[in-house]
Amino acid sequence: MLDSEASAGYSKTNPTMNRRHFLATGAALAAASVINPGLSLAAEAAKPRAIGKAIMWGTVGVKGSVMEKMKHVKEAGFEGVEPNSHMDQKEVIAALEATGLKAASVCCSTHWGLTLSHPSEVTRAKGLEGLKQSIRDAKAYGATSVLLVPGVARDGVSYEQCWDRSIAEINKALPLAQELGVVIAIENVWNDFIIKEDEAVRYVDAINSPWVKWHFDVGNIIWYGDPVAWINKLGKRISRLHIKEFSRDLAMKHGDRGRGFAAKFLEGANNWPAIMKALDATGYSSWAITEQGGGGTPEGLKDLNDRLTKILAS
Repeated sequence: MLDSEASAGYSKTNPTMNRRHFLATGAALAAASVINPGLSLAAEAAKPRAIGKAIMWGTVGVKGSVMEKMKHVKEAGFEGVEPNSHMDQKEVIAALEATGLKAASVCCSTHWGLTLSHPSEVTRAKGLEGLKQSIRDAKAYGATSVLLVPGVARDGVSYEQCWDRSIAEINKALPLAQELGVVIAIENVWNDFIIKEDEAVRYVDAINSPWVKWHFDVGNIIWYGDPVAWINKLGKRISRLHIKEFSRDLAMKHGDRGRGFAAKFLEGANNWPAIMKALDATGYSSWAITEQGGGGTPEGLKDLNDRLTKILAS
């Protein structure tokens, strides 16, 4: 008889005893949870979050081919990667298959240079094609979401123009997104556009499609507001997460807000326990994708993964 069976009161010759013991044990546990409900809550809290760990391709700074870089990512402990669009599809697919990494998302590589808010109709058309290629790449890699910066509200482009033009172009990509089963996820960035959570909700809802959601960047929003408030407002609209640290102290010290991103994970302004609690309330269970410096060496990648693991356990 196995020791585990003996300790459980297991008896092959007396199934009635087995059933009685099972019922008694179950009743005792139920009673214990009533007397001390914290037991069941603690058990629930102990469950690991169903959120995958991935890294944005542009932050993988180790030298080498796509295959070599992905091997380093895998060895560091990551489960996925966010490739850029317009990479060599065959090369990316071969590296994904060889390493077992998953494509957590695809980042549109044209959305800053060929903005969907540009005054030129020709430029906007090129930007739209860039978005469509991102969707095709995502389908090829098995990803179900693409990251899109919708536009830039400066250099002669007003907030209203950025809003109207970007929505018009995104609508043109919706048939392809639906056909291929890929969500277009809008990212909050420093583009002078949508810096309040209510506006983010209004933007997604204005398009009114299940194929348009939000790619929430935790670090980017620190300068403007509270990540928890954004998560609470966006709720189920969040398709993916960019995990990034930010330090207001570093930004103010150097007189450059961009320096705020120099903080390492767990050493900045993000209240990770509160952020994770807010995500739990939404039922989020997709990918946490790091967009953080420090991935220039295998050791740096390992450190990023380890710190991300701590964040997700907050």
